[in-house]
Amino acid sequence: MPIDADEYVISTDRERLDLDWLHDRLSSDTYWAPDRPRERVERALAHSVCYGVYHPDGHQVAFARLVTDHTIIAWLGDVYVDRSVRGTGISKRLIARIMADVEPMELRRMILSTKDASGLYERFGFGPQEDRDEWMQIVWDDHL
Repeated sequence: MPIDADEYVISTDRERLDLDWLHDRLSSDTYWAPDRPRERVERALAHSVCYGVYHPDGHQVAFARLVTDHTIIAWLGDVYVDRSVRGTGISKRLIARIMADVEPMELRRMILSTKDASGLYERFGFGPQEDRDEWMQIVWDDHL
C-alpha cells in the first residue's frame, strides 16, 4: 500500500541529514551538480538552512537548501526528490513548508533556477525575472 505524502516528515534538523545519500544523489542524479565533491556538498550545507524529507521508517527521500539573510533575499537550491517517491506530492509539501518558513521573514526577493520544474514553483508564486537585466552573474565552470 503506497504511503501518503503527509506521512513523510520534513525537518530542518541537520543531524538527520543522510550525507552519504545526499552526496550520491546530488552528484549522480542531477543536472546541476554532477560529480560535485562531498567536501563541497558538506560546506554548502554548513552555510544553508537545510530541509530533509524522511520516509516514516526514517530514511531520507528528499532535500532542499535555502541560502538567505532572513531579511532581504533568499536563494532556493539543490531541491531533490528521490526517483522512488516522485509524483507522490512530496515536492509540493516540501516547497509549501519552505514558503511557510520564509513568509515571516518578509523578504524582498526569493530566487531559484530550474530547467525542469517550473510548474511546481509557479504554484507557489514564482515566475520569470522580469527585471533580469539588472541581475548579473559569474560562473566558474571549474568549481563543481
